Amino acid sequence: MDFQKFFDGNMFDAYKYMGAHPENGGVVFRTYAPMADKVCIIGEFNDWKEEEMKQPVRSQFYEIFKQDAKSGQMYKYVVYGRNGRVEHCDPYGFGMELRPGFASVIRDLSAYTFTDQKWMEARTRCYDRPLNIFELHLGSFRRNEEDPNGWYSYTGIADQLIEYVKSNGYTHVEFLPLSEHPFDGSWGYQSTGFFSPTSRYGTANELQELIDRLHNAGIGAILDFVPAHFALDGYGLRMYDGTELYEYPSSDVSDSEWGSCNFIFARREVACFMQSAADYWLSEYHFDGLRMDAISRVIYWMGNELRGVNETAVEFLKKMNAGIHGRHPSAILIAEDSTSYPGCTKKVEDGGLGFDYKWDLGWMNDTLDYFKKTSDERSMRPELLTFSMYYYYNERHLLPLSHDEVVHGKRTIIDKIFGEYEEKFPQLRTLYLYMYVHPGKKLNFMGNEIAMFREWDETKEPDNFLLKYPLHDSFHRFMINLNGIYSQYAALFARDYQPEGFAWLAMNDQGHDVFAIRRFASAPEDKNGETCSDAAGEMENDVAAVFNFSSRERILVLKAEKDEKWDLILHTDWECWSGNKKQEPESVKMIEGSSFVFSLPPFSGALYSICRQ
Repeated sequence: MDFQKFFDGNMFDAYKYMGAHPENGGVVFRTYAPMADKVCIIGEFNDWKEEEMKQPVRSQFYEIFKQDAKSGQMYKYVVYGRNGRVEHCDPYGFGMELRPGFASVIRDLSAYTFTDQKWMEARTRCYDRPLNIFELHLGSFRRNEEDPNGWYSYTGIADQLIEYVKSNGYTHVEFLPLSEHPFDGSWGYQSTGFFSPTSRYGTANELQELIDRLHNAGIGAILDFVPAHFALDGYGLRMYDGTELYEYPSSDVSDSEWGSCNFIFARREVACFMQSAADYWLSEYHFDGLRMDAISRVIYWMGNELRGVNETAVEFLKKMNAGIHGRHPSAILIAEDSTSYPGCTKKVEDGGLGFDYKWDLGWMNDTLDYFKKTSDERSMRPELLTFSMYYYYNERHLLPLSHDEVVHGKRTIIDKIFGEYEEKFPQLRTLYLYMYVHPGKKLNFMGNEIAMFREWDETKEPDNFLLKYPLHDSFHRFMINLNGIYSQYAALFARDYQPEGFAWLAMNDQGHDVFAIRRFASAPEDKNGETCSDAAGEMENDVAAVFNFSSRERILVLKAEKDEKWDLILHTDWECWSGNKKQEPESVKMIEGSSFVFSLPPFSGALYSICRQ
C-alpha cells in the first residue's frame, strides 16, 4: 500500500491492504490503530487465544499472517489502549457474524466470477434515459416461512425479486443499507461493518451473485450508503484504538440525533476509510450507484444550517465524489439532502459537490401536503404543485416517495390523501400520473405500488393480500401500465434537466384545481415536417397531461398553437382502473388558431401523445 497516499487522504482502495486477505495458503490480517498500546488477534484458527500482531517499522499498522486461517472462519481484534482491553470487529472486515455476535468473518471476494460484462459496458448515469427505482428492504420484501428470522438469502430471493421488478416495469432496485448492523430496527442506517454485507441474508459471494443476476436480467442495482455516522456499539469503530479515531472528540458534535457517532472527515485516514468503502461496493459487488444518506449532516455541523457549513467535510464530499466518478465513470451518485446548499449536482470542477442526482424532498413534501387537503383548500394553494418548477433546474432532481414517508406515524401515501377509502384511489392514480409527467427520475418504496394502508414494518412483507380487493388490484395494474409508458416515451425522461423540455399549459385554471403539462421529446425546430408516428416510433412524440384535482367535474380549454393530433394514452378514470370511463380510442385534433375543450371527471388525469399533422 502507498502509505503516503493513505496519510494524505487520497486512497480509494485501502480495503485491498486492510482487513483479512487470503494469500499464500493462509490469511494476512491488517488493521490501523495508531494510538493503541498493542493489538492482538483471536479467532477460530487459534482457539480464540490472543496472539500479538506486529507493527512493520512502527507504521501505526498492525499485521499478522496465519497459515491455518481459512475463508469462512471468524476472528476479532483485541485492542489495548487508554480505555483498557476491548474486543473489536475488523473495521475493514468483509463479513460479520449475525447479531448479537460481532466477530468478523474471513471472506474471499475473488471466489465469485461476474458474468455481467455487457451490462457494465453499456450502463450510463441515465441523465437522458429512464430511471425508475423500486426501493426495498431486502429482509421484508418477501418473508421466508422456513427461516426462523423470516429472511431469504441473497440468492434465495433473486428469482422472486427479478420477476417482480421486471413485471412491474422498474429499471432499477435500490436496497436499503446492506452493511452489517446490530439492530434490525435501524434498517442498516446504524452500521458497524462498512465493508461487511449483512450476514442476515448470506455471504459476500452470494450478494455478488444477486447483483450479477439482476444485471443479466436487465435491472440496475443501487445501494443505500451511510457516510455520515456509525453505530455506538463498543466493538465497532467507536474509540477503536482507545481514542476517538473515527469520531469527533467533542461531545458537542460527536453524537448524532439518531444516537450514533459522527465521522470526523478532517482526519485523512477517516476520509480514506469512507472513500474506500464507497469504492468497495461499486468495485467488488458491481453496484450501479450509491444513494448517500443524510448528506445535510455532512454539509452542516450537526445538520443545522444555523451552525454553519463544515468546510472540511464538504471538501471530503467533493473529493470522494470526484474520485468515485474517476474510477467508475458510469456509476450514479445520489444525495439525500433536504437543504438548499447550492451546487449539489454540479461537477466538482465547476464548484459543485459532484452528485448526479438530489432527492427533491421539497417536491415530495409539497405534493403530499396538496393531496392531504380538501378540494376547496387545494384551489387556494396551487403553489404546492407549481413551486417546484421555480427551483427545479438548479439541480438534477429525483422525485422520491420513499420508505421515510411510510413509517413512524406519518401514514402511507394513500392514507395521507384526503377522503374516505374509495375517494382516495382516483386521487392516488392522478397523483402518480402527475409525478410521472413532472420532470425528474422516479423512486417508489415497496408497498406504494399496491396502495398499502399499513405503515411499513421491517418484520413484515408488504400486504400483498390486498390484491384480492378490486381497488388495490386495479391500482397495481395502473402502476404497471404507467411504469411501462414512462420507459416508452422519451418525452418523459430524455429532457428532464433541460428547461425547454417542460411547459405549463394550465396552472390552477380559473381557480378550479385544473392543471396541464407538456413534455417535449426534442426541440421544436427538430420536429419540422414530423408526422404521426407508428407504434414502433411513438416514443419520440411529445406528451401532454391534463389534470382535475377537484371533487367536481371541470372544463378545460386549451389554445392550439400548431396543427397537432393528440392521441389518448392513459386516463386515470378508465373502468379498467376502477374508474367510470370506458377505455376507448380517443384523438383530439388541434387546428392552428382554434382551441379544444376537455371535460374532466373529478379527481382525474389524462395523458396524450402528440404528433403534427
